[in-house]
Amino acid sequence: MKSDAAKKGLAKAPHRSLFKALGLTDEEIYQPLVAVVNSANEIIPGHQHLDKIADAVKAGIRMAGGTPIEFSTIGICDGIAMNHEGMKYSLASREVIADSCELVLQAHQFDGAVFIPNCDKVVPGMIMAACRVDVPSIFISGGPMLAGEYEGKAVDLISVFEAVGQTKAGKISEDDLEALAEVACPGCGSCSGLFTANSMNCLTEAIGLALPGNGTIPAVHSARIRLAKEAGKRIMGLIAEDIKPSSLITAASLRNALAVDMAIGGSSNTILHLPAIVNELGLDFSLDLVDSISAATPNLCRISPAGPDHLQDLDAAGGIPAVMAELAKNDLIDLDAKTVAGPMRDIVAAARNKNTLVIRDINDAYQATGGLAILKGNLAPDGAIVKQAAVRPEMLKHTGPARVFDSEEAAAQAIMAGQAQGGDVIVVRYEGPKGGPGMREMLTLTSALAGMGLDGEVALVTDGRFSGGTRGAAIGHVSPEAREGGPIAYIKDGDIIEIDIPGRQLDAQVSAEELANRARGWQPPAKKITRGYLSRYADQVSSAAKGAILE
Repeated sequence: MKSDAAKKGLAKAPHRSLFKALGLTDEEIYQPLVAVVNSANEIIPGHQHLDKIADAVKAGIRMAGGTPIEFSTIGICDGIAMNHEGMKYSLASREVIADSCELVLQAHQFDGAVFIPNCDKVVPGMIMAACRVDVPSIFISGGPMLAGEYEGKAVDLISVFEAVGQTKAGKISEDDLEALAEVACPGCGSCSGLFTANSMNCLTEAIGLALPGNGTIPAVHSARIRLAKEAGKRIMGLIAEDIKPSSLITAASLRNALAVDMAIGGSSNTILHLPAIVNELGLDFSLDLVDSISAATPNLCRISPAGPDHLQDLDAAGGIPAVMAELAKNDLIDLDAKTVAGPMRDIVAAARNKNTLVIRDINDAYQATGGLAILKGNLAPDGAIVKQAAVRPEMLKHTGPARVFDSEEAAAQAIMAGQAQGGDVIVVRYEGPKGGPGMREMLTLTSALAGMGLDGEVALVTDGRFSGGTRGAAIGHVSPEAREGGPIAYIKDGDIIEIDIPGRQLDAQVSAEELANRARGWQPPAKKITRGYLSRYADQVSSAAKGAILE
């Protein structure tokens, strides 16, 4: 066992003494030592109940003959961090989470690990660590929040964000807004739509690191506790069989994850996190791969914000296994891929689509291509991304004048003041990984436009990113970013921007000569943050097209 390096033999008597200081018996010390990596805290609603998940995991480990040892890591709530300085720290936290897990796992030579994430950057950060350390690992999330109910309709966090725009437009009162805020988030769990957290927890199943149900069983259901016990038991089998992340995450399982992502219409942030994950294993990833899979994969689900359904509905319909079973009808899932639950073939064979209103039959898809699209052109030579499943049909092609802002705050002020005009293309730059720094999500901008009824008339283009809760013609991850001298840095007010999502194009009607002339007079602005972690992050972070990894 790997942990023998820290506990076995004459020279390790002092180490055993320290284990005994923890209250461990000799039997517990000599069993496999299993890390229970818990991101519980009291600031993220999706993490407030993870102590109960951890207790269930530890029970499962003990039932299967292992010794669980828990440690913690950080997490940031993107919703609470949204639309202020705090959002600069969200994406950057992914690297701290990965590094902190690596440090503790390697320093103490654990034999295996059960990771308990739930929200935002904790899921990819933990997966990166699991790949880096490469000991047998399994993931069990805290599960999604139930949808709220307001005036007979299902609502969620995005309903409140969009209601801010409705309030500014005079469509509802401030009292209405507060009444909605009271009920939209009814309890623990990751926010109930197909936002980044739930997208990543679903993809953890598809890529092979979690048991079926991990992404969709609601946080408050007892089935979530039972699944946590099963994950605790299963890690012991993975240790005995020496099944590691490097043997599960392969080119085949990556394609499976991308196919599921396209079918369910996942968050555009998945295309930041998947390349960062596979980079830890030295696997190839490109935006061209993403787009090729999107072109071949029908979109089968319209989960909030793309439609009225929520994660609890997806779970009741059969969850991610049912989605994969539909995809397998057209040979879009590699059934030979391995997972912590066994061969993908067995998972798909046991699945059943229980509600074709939630998970469309593959022959009756919402659209023939996937939920995400990669755009390229003279405005985004290295690529940009849009959640096309949440774009109104009339905005799939759009041409309009640029309204340029050099920060999220400036754009938000203009939108809230009612200055956005039908036909505009709002360009927000210097919000990329380096320029932000931290590549802020801009849910406030997109939600305000949707609430004002402008998501069918106004497009957004940025080198920053958008929340998984975004709907509308919101194009993010424009690469290269402005801070690195990408073409978005040279766009001026009034330049005509052409968006062609079906044609995968994003262009400014500005000649190459004119862009080159503008580039000659450009100087990068001063760093916005010059001390602390974010200053170091800005110096090391790569392009969004590479997953915003540290180089």
